[in-house]
Amino acid sequence: MGSKAASVLSRHLRSATATVTSTTRAHRLDSPVAVKELTTTILNHIRLGRLPKAISILFSSATPLPFSLYAHLFRICASSKAIIETRKLESHLVTFNPNPPVFLLNRAIESYGICNCVKDAEDLFDEMPNRDGGSWNAMITAYSRNGCTEDALHLFAVMIEDGVFASEVTFASVLASCGNALELWLSRQVHGLIVKYGFSGNVILESSLVDVYGKCGAMIESRRMFDEIQHPNEVSWNVIVRRYLEMGEGNEAINMFSRMLRMNVKPISYTVSNAILACSSFGGLREGVQIHGFSIKINAEQDQVVSNTLIDMYAKCGDLESARTVFELPCSKNVISYTSMVSACAMRGRMCEARELFDEMPERTVVSWNVMLAGYTRRLDWENALKLLILMRRKTRDVDHVTLGLFFNICAAIPDMNLGKQVHGYAYRHGFCSNVFVGNAVLDMYGKCGNLISARNWFYTMSHSRDEVSWNALLTSYARRGMSEQAMQVFWEMQGEAKPNKFTFGTMLAACANIFALEAGKQIHALMIRHGYDMDIVVSGALLDMYSKCRHIAYATRVFEEAPSKDVILVNSMILGCLHNGMSGRVVELLDAMEEEGVRPDHNTFRGALRACVSDGGVELGRKLWESMSEKYCVLPHLEDYECMVELYGENGLVDELEAFLKDLPFEPTAAMLIRVFDCSRRYKWLKLGEWAAHKLNHMNPLLPFRFQIVDDT
Repeated sequence: MGSKAASVLSRHLRSATATVTSTTRAHRLDSPVAVKELTTTILNHIRLGRLPKAISILFSSATPLPFSLYAHLFRICASSKAIIETRKLESHLVTFNPNPPVFLLNRAIESYGICNCVKDAEDLFDEMPNRDGGSWNAMITAYSRNGCTEDALHLFAVMIEDGVFASEVTFASVLASCGNALELWLSRQVHGLIVKYGFSGNVILESSLVDVYGKCGAMIESRRMFDEIQHPNEVSWNVIVRRYLEMGEGNEAINMFSRMLRMNVKPISYTVSNAILACSSFGGLREGVQIHGFSIKINAEQDQVVSNTLIDMYAKCGDLESARTVFELPCSKNVISYTSMVSACAMRGRMCEARELFDEMPERTVVSWNVMLAGYTRRLDWENALKLLILMRRKTRDVDHVTLGLFFNICAAIPDMNLGKQVHGYAYRHGFCSNVFVGNAVLDMYGKCGNLISARNWFYTMSHSRDEVSWNALLTSYARRGMSEQAMQVFWEMQGEAKPNKFTFGTMLAACANIFALEAGKQIHALMIRHGYDMDIVVSGALLDMYSKCRHIAYATRVFEEAPSKDVILVNSMILGCLHNGMSGRVVELLDAMEEEGVRPDHNTFRGALRACVSDGGVELGRKLWESMSEKYCVLPHLEDYECMVELYGENGLVDELEAFLKDLPFEPTAAMLIRVFDCSRRYKWLKLGEWAAHKLNHMNPLLPFRFQIVDDT
């Protein structure tokens, strides 16, 4: 035998022949009586579940056994994934049978493949003096089963070139490898061979073709292949439902599931689970409830896979009560369902309930800890997040890249750079830093903690694993610290390695606005147009803000007019841009256009419009805006809005309106309001109002070294 392990076993086996038992010496070693007795002993141990003992007895004997027994033992070794016993069995076979039958060697290859020992299977295949189609099939299946996709496809190509006939099993294994490698072109070639070899109509191969086309993203071909199956079975239906689900077509997955039920095909539990997952993908609570009812009817609700999926579906659709009802079923409480319920409660902000469930879990996985930790970080509850991390380190040593990413997020939010450095050291020592998710979390932590030197150094250390998220993290770190020039430099360096996204452009346009870099902003705008980026409402808002702050209101107006849609945020940005550029007169036009397009103004809209009225002296418009704010649009005024109205009346010399406004205030006037009233009273000689404002100010600040007072010049 070619493998080293088999050679060692053979030597031991030959030495064992020198110590044959006295019972065996009583007969010829290959006598029928001896063979029968040995076979009976081995089979008795097999019946009692003593596979290692049975193989040890066989291995210690020098008696060749019936080929049927070898075949039976190979099947048992494969089902038990007993690699040591498989090696002993094969060694005995080739040692005492100079020319063992090919079918037995094929069984050995199959067993090696199932035991995940591809090298043993490969050595045996290479050493075989004679092979048949089953040998090729077994080796290709072993490769495919163990993820050796390229080896499986290469061996299949050699097989076809040698003129060896491929069986249904071969084609099924090759199609599985094509799906794993996403080889659409090769899948089509294999499809042609299946038709050529006369396997059309084989429901297993047709289902495999549906599966591989779906995995490769060719859902039109997958659906066409499915429709050609004359009698699809429950596995065929499961495949098409699953592929639609994975392609993000949840509605079509539900349609196929409904069609399956109309054809009176009873779904397997995985198909029911996939249909429920499809409901989760588009928030289809109504459809999910109907499938839940069907699962009760066919008793599938008791299946843990189905019940866990139901809990997840109800949770994602916001129906925590129904999720809790399914969770309380006797069959449902396991680590997966507990984790789903904890996640659901945490996502809905019900952290107390999530923690109660978490604490009562009989066992926890690293995913369970991560879900609870993510809930605290999402709620910005850093204190409890840290406490949970400390508890986690006491209870378990299981840590994955998600745990470390959340830990770095906590260090960044506190912020605690020293703790972050310690976690960085731990991640580096345990080999997590090669994970891009962890690497980006480290980069973000250093940036948010203000250590831009460490952030930059770590960014360059990540040279072979960084992605666009890494670039964005570094850009944001510089922009957040007001280092717009450095952010611009990093942005131009980024062009040679990673493709910017909308987040990148938003950050860079804000940096340009910060330093009034109009030319750089124009270049970024041109880059977006040249490469066909989608100018959605977020990007339009960033461009508008940049042009407005750079005093190029004409470009800002053009961006606003060409925006594919306009929401209240974009209109507010345009209003502020007009105010910033001394064009407060356009604010009224914007408000009118806003009303025509059905965009409802918010508090920021009115604040900008009132500020425009103050700048232009638009008292009448300001009064109307103030009235419509609460009466028409139900927007409650903020303190800044009250101060703006005081300034509007005061600066325009309207003492009666100002006094009435101050009288109707729902609170005591602030110091800023009183100072504004006092200044206007001195300017317009409002003695009574001025004395009132001075009295209020002096009473409010009795320790001031001076007193507010109105002097009557007359």
